[in-house]
Amino acid sequence: MLNFDEQRFLRIQNGAVGLHARLDQVIGSCLSSGAENVFFLGTGGAAILMQPAVQLLQTKSRFPAFHGLPAELVVTGSANLTEKSIVVMPSLSGTTKESVALLAKLKEIGATVLTLVGHAETPLGKGGDHVFVNFAEDDTSCESFYLQSLIIALSIMKHRGEITNYDQLVGELVQLPALLLEVKRAYEPKAEDFARTLAASDYHIVTGAGNAWPQAFYYGMCILEEMQWIRTRPVHASDFFHGTLELVEKGVSVILFKGEDALRPLAERVENFVPNYTDKLTVLDTASFELPGISAEVRALVSPVLLATVLERISAHLEVLRNHPLTTRRYYKRVAY
Repeated sequence: MLNFDEQRFLRIQNGAVGLHARLDQVIGSCLSSGAENVFFLGTGGAAILMQPAVQLLQTKSRFPAFHGLPAELVVTGSANLTEKSIVVMPSLSGTTKESVALLAKLKEIGATVLTLVGHAETPLGKGGDHVFVNFAEDDTSCESFYLQSLIIALSIMKHRGEITNYDQLVGELVQLPALLLEVKRAYEPKAEDFARTLAASDYHIVTGAGNAWPQAFYYGMCILEEMQWIRTRPVHASDFFHGTLELVEKGVSVILFKGEDALRPLAERVENFVPNYTDKLTVLDTASFELPGISAEVRALVSPVLLATVLERISAHLEVLRNHPLTTRRYYKRVAY
């Protein structure tokens, strides 16, 4: 595979699922101590990667789950954010300015803070009440954060008696890293063609629904815009027909991500509409990826993980095709802002 270290990938993703026992123990302790809600509070891309876990809790659990932006909460606070809150703060660097600023306020409030970081010797690595360290870099962080946050959500539901098959679900998640590697290997021959589609236009409408939507948003904003300087219009498939459809015409590129959860029909609605008005619809569908031994229930939960793992292969080819390394920036962490 192009510019890819298989053992590094396995080490990082096995590290993520390997945190499941301690994550479950900490969540159980928080709930038994009277926790009343959970906040997932990341900044930028890390915040987007928490959305599938929040969505799972908001649709399948009665435990209040919130998704907020640290930059806003530092200013406004929240009536729901109290000493009875569990706060999950992901930050690959452990130094994200907005998250570090919020951490100080969380200490004052008395919330229990779980930090998910790539480096221990950092403000968030040292500042959490419970720190979970799993080294990753930009090309491997999506799967790692998706898996850790999913385990947290499932653990909350387990301890509340809202699911009875937690061990089975986590058992399948533990198998996932090796299976993801095989997905990458199988997709590699197709990755360059998809990358050529992305390189052929300076503007893409990127859409998806359900737990595939956060990956559509993430890939448009954090990869195509930040790392490739390609303009995108990420839009949820539910909103596609309330504005964005008017931009679809011949020659306009639409990129559709399809997952396997209950909201897949919303993506299919877009898929049925777009070819009538443009010849540039490109679909990435997790149902086309083989995951032997993984149940339909878990496949539905890990659709964003599958998308992320395949998109990494696409991005590896895209940076070569465009002669634009994914690490190249003009402003991000380069100038004061």
